[in-house]
Amino acid sequence: MTIRHRRESGRLLRLYVPVIPVCLVLAPLLVLALIAGLIACRVHKVDPVGALRGAGRLLWALPGTRIEIEQGRTAFSVSVR
Repeated sequence: MTIRHRRESGRLLRLYVPVIPVCLVLAPLLVLALIAGLIACRVHKVDPVGALRGAGRLLWALPGTRIEIEQGRTAFSVSVR
């Protein structure tokens, strides 16, 4: 994932965030989020397999996504490759 941020001075700051290593570092939190999601599915009577399928479709659609935010002279852009 590439994050670009244009500062007020007009200078462009570009950061590359490797998604896989970040996910591996955050794996314990992801396991807790998975358990919380399963509990929420059970409480709200939602099929966990269907919820996972929907989350998978969302993640599958991410490559090629661009998010751009501009406010005044500040611009922020995120693109997932």
